[in-house]
Amino acid sequence: MKQSVHDLQTRIEQTLSGQYEQLNHEFDELTLTVAPENLHETMLRLRDELGFEMLMDLCGVDYLSFGQTNWESDQAVNTGFSRGVFDFEPIHEPDGLDAPNRFCVVYHLLSINQNLRLRVKSYSPNSAQPMFDSVSDIWNVANWFEREAFDLFGIIFVGHPDLRRILTDYGFVGHPLRKDFPLVGHVEMRYDSEKGRVVYEPVSIENRVNVPRVIRH
Repeated sequence: MKQSVHDLQTRIEQTLSGQYEQLNHEFDELTLTVAPENLHETMLRLRDELGFEMLMDLCGVDYLSFGQTNWESDQAVNTGFSRGVFDFEPIHEPDGLDAPNRFCVVYHLLSINQNLRLRVKSYSPNSAQPMFDSVSDIWNVANWFEREAFDLFGIIFVGHPDLRRILTDYGFVGHPLRKDFPLVGHVEMRYDSEKGRVVYEPVSIENRVNVPRVIRH
């Protein structure tokens, strides 16, 4: 472990004792896991007491079906063309909504003066309506980051001054980066020259998957 990372780990343990759930070290990087109820206060102290004056990135994560895969290479045939197993069965929504710690928000912090970085993660215990305190009052740049996570994952940030969609249309249904969102979406849009406006229609394309072709001799 680098001495600077070791010193930062010691300072976090001393300064934030009892305020976080885990502090992991891997590949000379520290990851701090914080409960949602302690998130805002912890972030404020990381800025004011530990010198992380910049929020470099904020993103949402959907851990539904994490670690599972439909591709099983050991089941491929030995001759001819083969491919992995693809399951078209949709993920059942009740199972997804009940998945523990399904949604997570990841923050990447930077201390310019100390040349140090820190990753902070927080998991929502409520998968049906994931909610976290907004940190836009701590770092202004979080404003658009949180809007993006709300738009694509449906994560709600309490205290955000203007929480609305930022990438999809305001009438868009669902959150496209959730694992249970269909790959082809629910609707498609096109410009109707007769009506002089954009119209929404049911999806006309069929769900398919492109798979690598393996030639076995």
